[in-house]
Formats: sequence, C-alpha cells, structure tokens
Amino acid sequence: MARRVIAVTGLVALACAGLAPAHAEDKARAGSIDDLAPQIDAIFAQAKQDAHIPGLVYGIVKDGELVLFRSMGDRDIGTAPVDPITADTRFRIASMSKAFTAAAILKLRDEGKFALSDPAVKYVPEMAHWLKPTADAPEITIGDLLHHSGGLVEDNPWGDRQQYLPEEAFSQMIASGMDFATTPGIRYEYSNYGFALLGRIVSNVSGRRYQDYIREEIMLPLGMASTGYDVLQSPKESRAIGYRWENNGFRREPDMPDGAFGAMGGVETTANDYSKWMAFLLSAWPPSDAPETGPLRRSSVREMVKWVTMRQGMMRPAELGPPCRIGQGYGMGLVVFDDCDLGRVVQHNGGYPGYGSTMQFMPEAGIGMFSFNARTYFSNSGGVRQALHLLRNNGLAPDRAIAVSPGLATAYGFARTAWESGEPESAPLAVNVALDRDIADRRADLAALKSDVGSCDTSAAISPISAMEGTFEWTCERGTVAGRVQRAPITSMELQVLDFRRKPE
Repeated sequence: MARRVIAVTGLVALACAGLAPAHAEDKARAGSIDDLAPQIDAIFAQAKQDAHIPGLVYGIVKDGELVLFRSMGDRDIGTAPVDPITADTRFRIASMSKAFTAAAILKLRDEGKFALSDPAVKYVPEMAHWLKPTADAPEITIGDLLHHSGGLVEDNPWGDRQQYLPEEAFSQMIASGMDFATTPGIRYEYSNYGFALLGRIVSNVSGRRYQDYIREEIMLPLGMASTGYDVLQSPKESRAIGYRWENNGFRREPDMPDGAFGAMGGVETTANDYSKWMAFLLSAWPPSDAPETGPLRRSSVREMVKWVTMRQGMMRPAELGPPCRIGQGYGMGLVVFDDCDLGRVVQHNGGYPGYGSTMQFMPEAGIGMFSFNARTYFSNSGGVRQALHLLRNNGLAPDRAIAVSPGLATAYGFARTAWESGEPESAPLAVNVALDRDIADRRADLAALKSDVGSCDTSAAISPISAMEGTFEWTCERGTVAGRVQRAPITSMELQVLDFRRKPE
C-alpha cells in the first residue's frame, strides 16, 4: 500500500500556473505561510485536474497547530446538491495507518509487555508451524515485522484486498504456513501481512481488539474523536466517497469493511483529527525535560523514525534543485529520507481502493504536511514535497535553532581567551591536542593568523552543532576568522578541538 500509489509531483502544476520553481534566485520571499497558499493551491489544483481526483484536502501543521487547510472538490460527486469537503470530512488513509500500529507496539513495549527482539511466535501461536526458509534462519521477531525485514514477500497488490478478512479466517491463514521471500533479518521488503501480524500481537497482549486498543489508548487521548476503523459505522454524510478513474470516467469503489488487516491500512480520519496526530509526532522534537503528556513517550516517537532497514535510494527531480541522490530507510511505520535541501523528512504514503494519501514532516523544523484524496491509489506525495520546498526556500520552515549549553558557552569563552592571549594552552586542552600538533607550532600558527587578519570583533555568538560542539565566525580588519571548539567526552572542561582558520574569500 505504499509503493503502488500514483505520485504526481506538482512541478508541472507550477509551470502551468506561470510560477517559478521554488529554488529560483529571483523569487520574492514570502512573509507567511498564507502568502504561499496561492502557489500551493496551484500545485494541488493542477494535480486534481491531471489525476482526475474528485475531492481532496491538504493541511500544514506547524508548532502544534493546523496553520493552513484547503479542500477541493465534493464529498461525493455522485450525489446532488453539491456537498463541499470540509476539515471534518472523513477519508481512509490506507498505509498511513501503519504508524498507529507501530505506536501501539512501542507503547506495549514501554509498559514491559514484551521486547522487540522477542520472537513473534511467542505472541501469535499460530505461527508455530512455519517452516524456516533456511536451516540457519532466525525466528521472526516483533522488530522484524515493524521494520519490514521479516522475510515476507512484498504484497501490495494482494494486501489491499485482505482488509475485511475476519479474525477467524486470519487465524487459519497464519496457521496454514508461510513461504518466505528471504531469510528474516536480511533486507527490507514491504509487508502488509507483517503489519496485520503486529495487529494480532496488539490484540493478544492487550486483551482487546486491535482497533479498540488503538482508539482508546492513542486516538481518543489525542482528541481524535472522529477517527476509527469501521467505515460502515461512521456517518455516511461525513465520508468522502472514493472513486476509481477508469475508461475516461469515475467508477465508485465499493466500501470495504474493517477486519483483521486493519492494522496495515484501515484508519479513517479527518483533517482536523489527523492534524492532532501530526502535532503529537512533531512534539517529540526537540528533546526536553517537559512532562510527558502524550499516549506514547517522546523518546519512543523519535525511535519510530530511526533508519533500521534501508530502502532503495532515489534521485531528486532536477526541478527541485541540483541533482543529488537521496537515501531513505524504514523505521517503524514511517519512512525516513535525507533530502539535500530539506534535511531529514519523515514520510508515509497510503494507497487504497478509492483513496490515496501522504504525510511528510520535518522534525528539526517542527512543520509537516498531509494530503488525503478520494481517488484510488493517488497520493500526491510529490506535490506535498514541492510545497515543503516552497516553505523551506521562503524561510518559513527553518530548522529550529539549537540552544547554546552552559558548557559550550564556557568552551567558547576559552577560545576567545586563547585568541586574545595568543596562547593556545591558556584554554584547558585535552591530551590529544598537543599530540596531534605541537603546541609551539599551534602558537606560531595563531600568531601568523592574527597578523594576517588584524583586529577582530569576537562578540559574535557561537553556532551550536550540539551541546558539546560549535562553530563561530569573527569579522576582522582584513578578512574573516572561522573557528570551531569541541569538548572532550568527559564531564571536566577539556577541549579536544580548538581551531582557528582564515575563511576563504
């Protein structure tokens, strides 16, 4: 349900709308997100036309709030009168549901119910008779299922149609055995079946239906009262009705009941509700001493976005900037990629009969975006990514500044003292410094640099890399000095790096 979605980039939309690409040097920088709304609207309007989308929504979440919301199209094009989509219209979000499953697994893990390294068969006894693919194959662990490294075959074409499967039929399916694609723990291979097994683990360990556990323990505590799994029980007048574009026309997709595969893709939600989920995920950054207020520990949310299994890399489209290769991996219910300009981006798409969706957020910037579409397998992940580039390039999605720790401020003070005195050893140097380059040579280098650049203004603030390391630049009479300080990994104040260099012109 993640790879088979159709992704229209939205770059064509910008060209058609007469708008410059986000990286153009001559564009005017927007003052607010609202200023960019017309450009973002153009991306989605063109995608709606090109991909034949009956209705869609998108939203931007920043600092815990839904700061921009837009809808296009009707809730159901097959009815009259016109019924516009709102922020409370319900969409199925397909594989974006997997993040809720991962959160439930980590919540139970945090409560001491199991370890991610435990064999899955310990909690799903129907797996006991599965034959290993090789004699030296390890048991499939809970972690393997979370990371799509359980050795199960990629199953997007098949998995979507298992949504409705009754629990008893799923038990029989598990007990009938499994043919493996690879040995567990070897490589990434996307498995809806694997996440359905995780849903069974949640049910067996918690003693509640998977869907009830997620709703009661995660969704409702976040105020997501309009979010759930059983679409046949949700108010029909609030649902976006899904369609397929086929033979140059729309065909209504039948409503698929909820069932045992809900853990891999069954969530139905609204823009208002989903913005609360995205705000909760973003609240895990930066780490802090604040009390825990969410249904899952902030540290566990951050664990969800660690690369564990590598996915195939991709080339960035030239329209987004100079070509560069982007690495990506899978954490737990979330994909993580390293964009050349955006930095770390957390993402997941969803594709489903009648629906497509995407969510992407930049944890270091505290901003994210989602889009729901009422058309089979259309995500518009490229359009959302284009919008994030617009925000970044207009200065509206910068990474949060790292605070200067007291220890780093002290280290920077010693760097100033060493510069002013001309004596590197006036700073508390770690043992490696003199061994890496003789102190007399360092003293001579410092004297030559001071003579070269003249008097310097050393009042500039340090730019933290971490609580232990930072860089600085000083404007001088005849150039700029670029420096770096880094503390040694001990509690006492010792500098393992004290560096001053002339910045190239």
